[in-house]
Amino acid sequence: MAPFFYLMKIGVVSDTHNNLRNVGRIVELFNEYGVDRVVHTGDITQAKTLDVFAQLDAPMWGVYGNNDQERESLEAAVQAHGFLFQEPPFELTWYTRSILLVHDPLDLNDTLAPHHELALHGHTHLHRYESRAGQVFFNPGECAGHMRGHNAVGVVDLATLSAELLRF
Repeated sequence: MAPFFYLMKIGVVSDTHNNLRNVGRIVELFNEYGVDRVVHTGDITQAKTLDVFAQLDAPMWGVYGNNDQERESLEAAVQAHGFLFQEPPFELTWYTRSILLVHDPLDLNDTLAPHHELALHGHTHLHRYESRAGQVFFNPGECAGHMRGHNAVGVVDLATLSAELLRF
């Protein structure tokens, strides 16, 4: 039987910008897909967005983005829902994989180290999946837009570091 981490799927979302309808759909997608953990790479905007994310079947980690100005209410919602968010960079190690979370990909210039296997970011609203020198860079892209079928979140498989887009 394969080690447990081979079964781990991480849901990745960014730049929700308080689009509550889309956040509701994102929660449905991640719950239907059965992700083990969810990562938000910033620009939540308002605490009521985190209230919708509280319906996730998986725990959530994340970083704050440049549009997360209502910090006091966001931090209160993070605490109330048992999430774990911090200022970027946020380094995680899950099942032997070293993961780096930032909001702005330019922050990777100062924080990415050779031991990081997976770098997750947002900010650009553009999909990115790039593999180079043993590191994977991923941004699921736009998820706060209003054009049905053009919004996406991602699921990263920790075993292969491959990523799948879930469009809605």
